[in-house]
Amino acid sequence: MKQKRTWKFKLFVGLAIFLLMIVVGFFIFASTYYTAQSYAEENVQSDSDVAVENGKELVFEPTSNKKNIGFIFYQGAKVEAEAYAPMAKEIAKQGYTVIIPHLPLKMAILSPDRADKVIRNYPGIDTWIIGGHSLGGVTASDYASRHEKISALVLLASYPGSHTDLSEASVDILSISASQDEVADAEAIQAAKSSMPSDAKFIEIEGGNHAGFGDYGEQKGDGKATISNEEQIMQTSAAIVELLEGLE
Repeated sequence: MKQKRTWKFKLFVGLAIFLLMIVVGFFIFASTYYTAQSYAEENVQSDSDVAVENGKELVFEPTSNKKNIGFIFYQGAKVEAEAYAPMAKEIAKQGYTVIIPHLPLKMAILSPDRADKVIRNYPGIDTWIIGGHSLGGVTASDYASRHEKISALVLLASYPGSHTDLSEASVDILSISASQDEVADAEAIQAAKSSMPSDAKFIEIEGGNHAGFGDYGEQKGDGKATISNEEQIMQTSAAIVELLEGLE
């Protein structure tokens, strides 16, 4: 009888240790992410051109010349939403509302349909674009493939997942990569062309890298950029604005 109780006690202790390891591991995972740097933090502030609100979503609304076009952006995995503020603000200056949802654990894959709520909250916007960086772009691609409300898709160092086919979709697609990016799979980006419409536009930013699409410091495994973070973001913003202008 005593031996049986000892066996049960050891099993209980083993399970308790296992569960504790899971909890500790989850806590470490949840609390470790890339944070917005100074350039990004400066752009989270409102100014005369753009009103910024940071609540459940990070919203950039133009103060004048506002158009009925909205851009929903999914952050890269484990990257703070605020890291993309410089890009969002540049786009908003041209009259477009940009919304970056704060996603669970900063991972779009955990809330792939978060854009639904954004669209419901802005009934005055009748044309919607969705985009994302890295894994956020994969999730945005999936969303675009399932929602006719989406008019265009923007991919930053990203591509549609293997189960997402947009080749017959009525969606304008802009894919922007960077020559020094050693995080995104360049071959996969090229291979994904077969799952996109024939008129999808591809741009490579010479000298840019993976982390340069936002402002969150160096990313593990990334290549070294030969242009400034600001220059990469400006080129990216300009290309996106050109896409949006074509939808007016």
